[in-house]
Amino acid sequence: MPDLVAIYGSPRRDGNTSTLLARAVSGAREQGAEVKEFVLRDLKISPCLEIYGCKKDGVCVIRDDFHQVAGAILESRGLMLASPIFFYAVSAHTKAFMDRCQSLWVKKYWLEKRAGKMHSRKGFFLSVGATKGKKLFDGTLLTVRYFFDVFDMELAQTLLLRGLDEKGEVLAHPEYLEQARIAGADLARSVL
Repeated sequence: MPDLVAIYGSPRRDGNTSTLLARAVSGAREQGAEVKEFVLRDLKISPCLEIYGCKKDGVCVIRDDFHQVAGAILESRGLMLASPIFFYAVSAHTKAFMDRCQSLWVKKYWLEKRAGKMHSRKGFFLSVGATKGKKLFDGTLLTVRYFFDVFDMELAQTLLLRGLDEKGEVLAHPEYLEQARIAGADLARSVL
């Protein structure tokens, strides 16, 4: 069972978001956390087909890599999720994974009829956007909070950075890299 799961949601392998998440993972490992990493672009994860096969037992009936990632998250103590902003939302890779968690929502709220928020675990969301707009992350944060809730996780911390677009731009900001490392270390300390 990993202490933490880290999900790389960027379509760019070594982009700004991935670079920052790698630093957060490094910070968590410095604290002794075991971190299992998943790069969504390398996995086969279908979007939700809304066939509601999950209404029987809360398990998605589509057979692909979704189950491996969701299973690891369910076994972990916390989650680090990273996605760049695309049209004021998470990337398509990230959103497809989130949508597949509808099966977990069905299990939690329809089948088990659990009411209220029971946040026994912690989550961290890291995101980068090209613009510097004041509301750049507003819609995304609402989605991310509900995503973490389905895993009984509190969105305990965020690192939201504006004005980064071109690959490697974050390397000119060592303070951002250090913030990511510290955030990963803080998350690890909070779950260990």
